[in-house]
Amino acid sequence: MAGQIEAKLAELGITLPRPMAPIANYVPYVVTGNLVVVSGQVPAIDGKIAITGKVSWGVSLDQAKEAARLCFINVLVHLKAACGGDLDRVRRVVRLGGFVAAPSEFTEHALVMNGASDLAVAVFGEAGRHARSTIGVPSLPADAAVEVEGLFEID
Repeated sequence: MAGQIEAKLAELGITLPRPMAPIANYVPYVVTGNLVVVSGQVPAIDGKIAITGKVSWGVSLDQAKEAARLCFINVLVHLKAACGGDLDRVRRVVRLGGFVAAPSEFTEHALVMNGASDLAVAVFGEAGRHARSTIGVPSLPADAAVEVEGLFEID
């Protein structure tokens, strides 16, 4: 039987995809004590990066928000694996980190990252409210427009 978080995902119309394999020498997540650190995830669909390029140079603000949302969905895939398949073990979204590929004059990084943050709250409710950092960068791996990482407390 599906748990509360799986039911919430279904209500939101979200089906978690198969995880994308790491593209370099790292693991997708680490569990230490009651914390899970999920490595940065890109906006992939079916193993392919769906939104590439620079925000404001070919990638609109709305597309970038959707990219951040897709990144968080991919974070959830690895979080679920770290929780032995049971997302109801998540007690708190502690922190999200976002990286936005954009030119130096772009200043709306926080709005982009809301794509991930809004979904975290929609999925986990009050436990989804988190600290975060959002950083603009000149480029990301495989030309991804956005990358999101996460820190979670589990039981």
